[in-house]
Amino acid sequence: MVTLEPLRADHAEALLAFERENRAYFARTVPDRGDAFFTAEGFAARLQALLDEQHARVCRFHVVLGEDGELIGRINLMDLVDGSAELGYRVGEQAAGRGVATAAVAQVCRLAAADYGLTSLTARTTLGNPASMRVLTRNGFTWVENTTVDGSPGVRYERRHLDAAPDSPQVVSARSGQPEL
Repeated sequence: MVTLEPLRADHAEALLAFERENRAYFARTVPDRGDAFFTAEGFAARLQALLDEQHARVCRFHVVLGEDGELIGRINLMDLVDGSAELGYRVGEQAAGRGVATAAVAQVCRLAAADYGLTSLTARTTLGNPASMRVLTRNGFTWVENTTVDGSPGVRYERRHLDAAPDSPQVVSARSGQPEL
C-alpha cells in the first residue's frame, strides 16, 4: 500500500536524500537534473519554486510514501489548465517493480478528478522506458502520438474521463510506442 501526500516544505530533507540516492538510477531513463539541483542550496531553491507553483494552483506535487512511511517516489500534476494537466512520476530503485508506480498513478488519477476537478491527463515517456509505458496503459492511458522527450524518442499518452474506471490496458509496442493490434 502506498500513500500520497501533497508536497510540503518539511519533506525537503527526505526528498533531497531520495533524489541523491536515485540520481544514477533515474538518469538511465530520464535526463539528469544537473549538479546544482543536488546541492542543498539548489534543491532548496527548486523546492520553494515548486511550493510556490502549488500554492498558486498551477501544479500539484506529491510524495509517494511506502508502508513504513519512507519516501519512495514522487508524482506530479503540472500545468493545470482547462480541466487537464500533465502527469509526471518517478519511483526509487528500491521500490521499482513492486507496483508502486501503478498504484500511485491510480491514486493521483482519483485525486485529480475528485479533489482538483480535472477531467483528463497527459503523460510522456521515452521509448527507453517500457516500465513507464506499462504503468500508463495499466491505468487507462492510451497512446496519442510519438514525440520526443528532452531530445529522445518518446510517446505521449492521454487519459480522459478520470472519474470513470480505467479502460482495459492496451498492449503497446516498446519499439514504436504504438498500440499493438
